[in-house]
Amino acid sequence: MKEKNNESAENYLETILVLSKRLPVVRSVDVANQLDFKKSSVSIAMKNLREKNHITVTDAGYIYLTESGKAIADMIYERHQLLTSCLEKLGVSAEIAEKDACKIEHVISKESFEAIKKYVKANIR
Repeated sequence: MKEKNNESAENYLETILVLSKRLPVVRSVDVANQLDFKKSSVSIAMKNLREKNHITVTDAGYIYLTESGKAIADMIYERHQLLTSCLEKLGVSAEIAEKDACKIEHVISKESFEAIKKYVKANIR
């Protein structure tokens, strides 16, 4: 089972990835607004992600994912998208599917996720 700290880091990395798809640059304030967190909490998280070399932050405060950060963010984002879609196809409301996928994406094993992905690709369109 992953520790809560990893889940938090994964959420931040996924949020940076999602924001980078729609904003020209990502700043801490954007992350805070997206997650509805205090700027001080985000600032601490960004420091931790920088120390783990998952992000770089420019002097102007622009946040970029490093190779390792992007790999984690891509993995979580793929899980999020597939699990949300799968739950919706099973009849779960979009809002609940989104919330549940967000919880499941952090705790599901690689093996189980790959099995679900394989099943979905073969059986659900």
